[in-house]
Amino acid sequence: MTRRLTWALPPALLLAAAFLYPLVLVVRQSFRPDTGGTSLQPYTDVLGSVAFREALWTTVWLALAATACCLVLGFFLALVIAFVPFPGAKAVARFVDVFLSFPSFLITLALLFLYGTVGMANGLWTEVTGAASGPFRFLTTPWGVLLAEVTYFTPFVMRPLLAAFSQLDTAQVEVAASLGARPGRIVGRVILPEALPALAAGGGLVLVLCLNEFGIVLFTGAKGVTTLPMLVYGKAILESDYPGACVVAVVNVLVSVGLYGLYRVVSRRAGA
Repeated sequence: MTRRLTWALPPALLLAAAFLYPLVLVVRQSFRPDTGGTSLQPYTDVLGSVAFREALWTTVWLALAATACCLVLGFFLALVIAFVPFPGAKAVARFVDVFLSFPSFLITLALLFLYGTVGMANGLWTEVTGAASGPFRFLTTPWGVLLAEVTYFTPFVMRPLLAAFSQLDTAQVEVAASLGARPGRIVGRVILPEALPALAAGGGLVLVLCLNEFGIVLFTGAKGVTTLPMLVYGKAILESDYPGACVVAVVNVLVSVGLYGLYRVVSRRAGA
């Protein structure tokens, strides 16, 4: 037992130094207003502001909506890649792995090139119709942020699903088909139950990432969309309000942990 504790001590100290200590500093700073001393005033000021409440609501609904869309779209795309024979299916599956290494702002920039104010879609529209400007302006709205998040995070759901589908006994699918089961019934009764753990894993990861996403919101240029990470940036960099930024950061961590815990409870009760 003593030897095990000796081996466990260095990684525990490294974990504490790399992750827990910076978090403790943030929490401590959140109780220290600029006027000095220790006080709950930063929490009172931040939690009572309209900007914080709007940022909290925007963060939560965007994360939940993006997670739901990624689960549905990721399940459908993984299902097609795994069970619908078509040329290049293996190449597409490998591309999903490569896609996971892309930075989020790169996908956002690609969407801007396509649907931005001076993007390809608006340029084509003005050339064809002769209009002064194109109709595609949704990228600077919450729906544009949602589209970018769904586009970027869907492969994070597809990857564990493809791994789960590769382990699935295809004999079950073949037997169900031979007995006259329709594709929808096969998916619902045979494939979906086997995919629930992978869906839970991918969905939990996407939820946490969306709650803390900063680059997508920043690079879409959606000025009217302020999430908690954007509020941290604004208070720390633009306003130099470090206690307020730490308060928002602490709340962001609590929301992330709380929603992730709730998601895991729901997943377990659903049998995932």
